[in-house]
Amino acid sequence: MYRTKTCGELRLTNKGQEVTLAGWVQRIRKMGGMTFVDLRDRYGITQLVFNEAVDAALCEKANKLGREYVIQATGVVEERSSKNLHLPTGEIEIIVSGLNILNSALTPPFTIEDETDGGDDLRMKYRYLDLRRNVVRANLELRHRMAFEVRRYLSEQGFLEVETPVLVNSTPEGARDFVVPSRMNPGQFYALPQSPQTLKQLLMVSGFDRYFQIVKCFRDEDLRADRQPEFTQIDCEMSFVEQEDILSLFEGMAKHLFKTIRGIEDNAPFVRMTWQDAMRQYGSDKPDLRFGMKFVELDFLKGHGFPVFDEAAYIGGICAEGAGSYTRKQMDALTDFVKRPQVGAKGLVYARIELDGNVKSSVDKFYSQETLQELKAAFDAKPGDAILILSGDDAMKTRKQLNELRLEMGNQLGLRDKNKFACLWVVDFPLFEWDEETQRYYAMHHPFTSPKPEDIPLLDTDPGAVRANAYDMVINGVEVGGGSIRIHDSALQDKMFRLLGFTEERAQERFGFLMNAFKYGAPPHGGLAYGLDRWVSLFAGLDSIRDCIAFPKNNSGRDVMLDAPSVIDDEQLKELKLIIDTKD
Repeated sequence: MYRTKTCGELRLTNKGQEVTLAGWVQRIRKMGGMTFVDLRDRYGITQLVFNEAVDAALCEKANKLGREYVIQATGVVEERSSKNLHLPTGEIEIIVSGLNILNSALTPPFTIEDETDGGDDLRMKYRYLDLRRNVVRANLELRHRMAFEVRRYLSEQGFLEVETPVLVNSTPEGARDFVVPSRMNPGQFYALPQSPQTLKQLLMVSGFDRYFQIVKCFRDEDLRADRQPEFTQIDCEMSFVEQEDILSLFEGMAKHLFKTIRGIEDNAPFVRMTWQDAMRQYGSDKPDLRFGMKFVELDFLKGHGFPVFDEAAYIGGICAEGAGSYTRKQMDALTDFVKRPQVGAKGLVYARIELDGNVKSSVDKFYSQETLQELKAAFDAKPGDAILILSGDDAMKTRKQLNELRLEMGNQLGLRDKNKFACLWVVDFPLFEWDEETQRYYAMHHPFTSPKPEDIPLLDTDPGAVRANAYDMVINGVEVGGGSIRIHDSALQDKMFRLLGFTEERAQERFGFLMNAFKYGAPPHGGLAYGLDRWVSLFAGLDSIRDCIAFPKNNSGRDVMLDAPSVIDDEQLKELKLIIDTKD
């Protein structure tokens, strides 16, 4: 065997034992006639000791080692005189009697330490080296543990894990598909699944009752911190259920993960909030409830001669506790923040609550102290607080801008603690969203989402007012999962397709297999998909899902390690009957 122990398991209780270890050289230290080598494997680090006075040749061999050399060392476990209590193995060391160099190594392009000097692009190019770092490996170990607990919980709840195809048909709604040409069917294409949505519904028609799958999904959309071209869903579906059944079961799963992975046990039910309230109070359908700053509408500020407010369709503000000490320079920086294109506001009005209770604002010449005291009372603001106000021509747009300001203030005031978790369900989403450019409705979730039963009559008279039987789980401002009760009635599904602008022929072409299946007895069903990458990044305290994926893409959708996507040769194109048009 190459090893009898790992580099992370030896303790003082192993003193006097002869062991063989194998791993990578983390670092080498030479002190007089002694050479110390830190040997690393997946399980930890153990110090090796070479003594020139005992075996000069062996010590000389150790002196020629370099970082990341792969070696095998045999020796006796002894107690360290200078202990390192920061390491689990820090009380022992190995007095080496035999050294075997299994493989030499080039000098790595960056230091393989928790705090590395490698930039993102460099680390992604050499991802196989980056994965040797403890902090990155720990993320993947966390991912493994979470996937294991997911499977355990769902199996105990009667779910069956069923694999679905990766090569499927293209669907017209949602994000762009990644498409795959078919050599055996020239001119035709598969698509990579954005999710197994229709397939899991077919499994319900098939009588499987409870399905889950930890599955790869693919969406050709612009990337950001919580998006990758390929990502992993915990995809679930259940038959003969209503919304309450699903919320209860998957809230239980979330609590199971908090308990088993983070050691957090809280039996309190999750907050529930309608989409309308979330947008009105926080300007977001995924509000971060770790802190307050709930929006207050300020219509009473109209009619005082301040044109910006007098002509606005919406005036709203937040109260930032303790921000009254901000300097003029800091307030100007906040004004610049809301004017950034990513936010889009025209400006910011602020008011400070002075220590004597008076209110000092940036628009004092338009408002009396009496009105400013009314402003203070609207927020129940205290001395030392600051009130930040935005206004605009469109209420929904301005609320979203105010949400960006709220999150920024949460960051600046240290209110977004990554070790604190605020969970909620957002429910009662609109079924449709209207697009001015195309002058048509789009499904806010997907075309198979059921309307609230009491809202079905509105499909004929006021589709925009119809609420969806849909729900999202939100933790710390991140949507970690979402789903809906599905339409299981063929006539209602036909009506949904018509409202979304599908002709009968197009609906049959795209979804005929599902509509036909419903004719053979579809049970009431619904489901939910959790984003595994988002759950792991949330529990790991990461700002991006990239570091909890073994081999991620960069922000341009490229794998810089594999150099993908890449050009394929002419013979492959010929086989696929494809011609590449490079013109714009």
